[in-house]
Amino acid sequence: MAFGGFNDNQKQAPMADINVTPMVDVMLVLLVIFIITAPLFTHAIKLDLPNAPAAVSPQKPETITLSINGEGRIFWNNDPVDEKDLGQKLAQESQKNPQPELQLRADKSTRYEVIARVMSAAQTNGMNKLGFVTDAKEN
Repeated sequence: MAFGGFNDNQKQAPMADINVTPMVDVMLVLLVIFIITAPLFTHAIKLDLPNAPAAVSPQKPETITLSINGEGRIFWNNDPVDEKDLGQKLAQESQKNPQPELQLRADKSTRYEVIARVMSAAQTNGMNKLGFVTDAKEN
């Protein structure tokens, strides 16, 4: 018989043909999707916008860097400052227009108490913009 039998002497060879029908089906579906959605990407409304003179944008406010080392010492733009003088400097800087941005940099080992006191001093003396600076590099 041509279709087989009960003879175990014949080994079946592994199938060497790749069935590409599912791959062709997927490709055709993707092709149809791209054909339908391609016009949506190129659709634009043409407008003739009027020209309007604009005022010169204000200069970017200066940046003040407050650094706190591991021992709790505070530095104002790399100059050491006492906590007593810090409040006066913050109050003086908060009166400027535009108000400078305050960037707080603290060492990993800095006690949170010191950071909280600096943040509180900034808030009570009228500083509105406070940011934290971190190191993006992983150790």
